[in-house]
Amino acid sequence: MELTVQDLACARGGVPVLEGVGFTLRGGRALLLRGPNGIGKTTLLRTLAGLQPPLAGRISAPPETMAYAAHADGLKATLTVEENLRFWARVFGTRGIDRALDEFALRDLAQRQAQNLSAGQKRRLGLARLLVTGRPIWVLDEPTVSLDTASVALFGQAVARHLRGGGAALIATHIHLGFEAEELDVTPFKAKPRALGHFDEAFA
Repeated sequence: MELTVQDLACARGGVPVLEGVGFTLRGGRALLLRGPNGIGKTTLLRTLAGLQPPLAGRISAPPETMAYAAHADGLKATLTVEENLRFWARVFGTRGIDRALDEFALRDLAQRQAQNLSAGQKRRLGLARLLVTGRPIWVLDEPTVSLDTASVALFGQAVARHLRGGGAALIATHIHLGFEAEELDVTPFKAKPRALGHFDEAFA
């Protein structure tokens, strides 16, 4: 699976934030998005994942090939760890949660309700959903928030295994995750301010 992005423009709240974005991400590779806070990394990822339409440009891979993980963990509080993973497996039409439990060290927490997990444990469970999606391209927005050093290592190992299996990962992060990856600084793609043609346009 290959993701090619050509001359992509995207907006936040109707205001263009990035334009002219282009890159190719091939199977077995990871691409780390870099850039200061507020530059538009989250907006770019949401656009690629099909959560909002682009202003312009082309995205070669359809949203159904991508698994998107953002700051919200997407957990059902009263379900156990195991039940949450089985729920998401059914949503994505896959079977088996053992790998997700093991790779994110959740086996001993399998019968605990999500509402009784620590912030780091909830984050691990949220990321473990990636393994039950069956989707080849992982699109991840600051995935290591709330994770301690050991959990960051678990996450990095899970991504590395995904890459070795031919999957791809696009990740917005400020830290090193322990695997080889290319980097893309999105700062040069910052959208230029749009000049107003008439003063009254400011009140349109």
